[in-house]
Amino acid sequence: MKQQMSTRPSAILLAIAVGFAQSLALAAPVTAADAIYTGGHIVTVNELQPQAEAIAVKGGRIVAVGYRDEVMKLKSAKTRVVDLGGRTLAPGFIDPHGHVFNTGIQAISANLLPRPDGGVNDIAEMLAALKAWSGQNQKITGKYGWIVGFGYDDAQLKEQRHPTRDDLDEVSSELPVVIVHQSGHLGVMNSKALELVGINANSKDPQGGLIRRKGGRQEPNGVLEEAAFFGPIFTLLSKLGPDANKALFQAGVDLYKSFGYTTAQEGRASAGSVSTMSAVAKSGGLDIDVVAYPDIAVDPGVIKSPLWSRSYAQHFRIGGAKITLDGSPQGKTAWLTKPYFKVPVGQAPDYRGYAQFKDDQTNGFVDLAFKNGWQLLAHVNGDAAVDQLITAVRLAEKKYGMADRRTVAIHAQTARLDQVEAFKELGIIPSFFPMHTFYWGDWHRDSVLGFERAVNISPTGWAIERGMIFTSHHDAPVAMPDPMRVLSATVTRMTRSGQVLGPEHRTPPLVALKAHTLWSAYQHFEEKLKGSLEVGKLADFVVLDGNPLTVDPMKIAEIKVVETIKEGKTVYRRDSAKKQAATQSGCTQSDACFSLASHVLAHAGVIHMHGNGH
Repeated sequence: MKQQMSTRPSAILLAIAVGFAQSLALAAPVTAADAIYTGGHIVTVNELQPQAEAIAVKGGRIVAVGYRDEVMKLKSAKTRVVDLGGRTLAPGFIDPHGHVFNTGIQAISANLLPRPDGGVNDIAEMLAALKAWSGQNQKITGKYGWIVGFGYDDAQLKEQRHPTRDDLDEVSSELPVVIVHQSGHLGVMNSKALELVGINANSKDPQGGLIRRKGGRQEPNGVLEEAAFFGPIFTLLSKLGPDANKALFQAGVDLYKSFGYTTAQEGRASAGSVSTMSAVAKSGGLDIDVVAYPDIAVDPGVIKSPLWSRSYAQHFRIGGAKITLDGSPQGKTAWLTKPYFKVPVGQAPDYRGYAQFKDDQTNGFVDLAFKNGWQLLAHVNGDAAVDQLITAVRLAEKKYGMADRRTVAIHAQTARLDQVEAFKELGIIPSFFPMHTFYWGDWHRDSVLGFERAVNISPTGWAIERGMIFTSHHDAPVAMPDPMRVLSATVTRMTRSGQVLGPEHRTPPLVALKAHTLWSAYQHFEEKLKGSLEVGKLADFVVLDGNPLTVDPMKIAEIKVVETIKEGKTVYRRDSAKKQAATQSGCTQSDACFSLASHVLAHAGVIHMHGNGH
């Protein structure tokens, strides 16, 4: 009989019930707790015990959850009693898909994000931000010779186009300049950068990529898509030494902790990043869990290492393999079955994006994962890419049989109803990206997909109707790793212009919270240890200044993380972080003191804060 736990909440609840009863028996001998939390809202994400007045911790595990009077019986003279002061205690957030290592790369770059996460909404503002960053970070430009920016979004630029090499030449004609699209799937280089990486009129488009050209000519205009961009950007990153890479990784981890994550993911690791992350872990530098998924098409040998395990070694492990089958819908490189609503300039009217691999190649990668027992995360934005994944999984299951593999369809943004039903049949967990409804919902409706397809992006409603679980993610650094924005978008599906995109796919707040805690733990094969506040599980907590289950849904995004606790130990406290940021930068304006780069200061020592608050 086919394993159903990956798609049926009822099966998960049954497993939780059994585990809960067993863990109560294990907890019985406990006579004194290390800490007891009480005096606030305790959201357990456990349907058998939805709320509690107090929770006790010993040895990094939860030993009691329930009424205050009962839990306080575990208090001794050495027990630390924490008064939540009316705040909300919930399970630590679990990242179902993000790039914690690459988030550190974002931290050292010029912030080109549009409002509200940055301040770049036209090309003039973008050029000014790059020039300002270059002037403030001469140690970086002097040492590495590049000017780097991250997060521009043509959908939010007043000009409604990508910058070109000519635009970036205004920043510098002597130094190479490279900027990364917010999707991470495209980038732009100035003339000097193109020269250094060897891209010219004679360069051919690589498989799964495109070099955009000047109108009617072969001369590159500076915009590079997918594989045409990844190669040059990896050339840039290869210039960073071991210490710089460790600092970048640590910066990403620090940022995740500030948003309440106790488990982070590097969702497309390389051999180099695995080596860096493993080295940081072995040195004792990690205090939250990080699970990595190396690219099966680039570094399959890395997955075979001893780091591939269901258990963490000093908070790090390899969880399986990643495969990227297409690109980005907002960048119009995702692979669709029907043409884009408005095709990019220079493309034919029937342009549908493109695949990263041919069918036989994808079938081979999926077969390799199934053969080795590797969990597979597949990046599939367009419905044509989803079709390719479903076909490959069917072939592999026919060959190797059905098992509890928990294959994940990352993004699945344009998944059709028949494809969601295929996910359920095949035990594929969709990890949706509802944050797109806020960041690019208007763009999808008016330019990318048109109304009919846009209202069904990240179709969580179809999954709920069919009794399936799903996860909901931020894909940092595409968006900030802000769980409150993830929950807000999953619940409200409100666009930047204030319109609801696909009301039938809005979820109740508790479902949105589960998708970022308990169901994310299940996706990672960690549901017995994480994701809900139950006796026997790890004491992984987040303290919030509001309750996402009771606050006005339109206010969820405003909730702040007060404290992050991993296995009973505080790894982030907001008031302490504010003081540290203010001391390092001389800033005196509370939240304005926070920036991506502030998380790098203590580790790298060469990066100037660019002052954009999160």
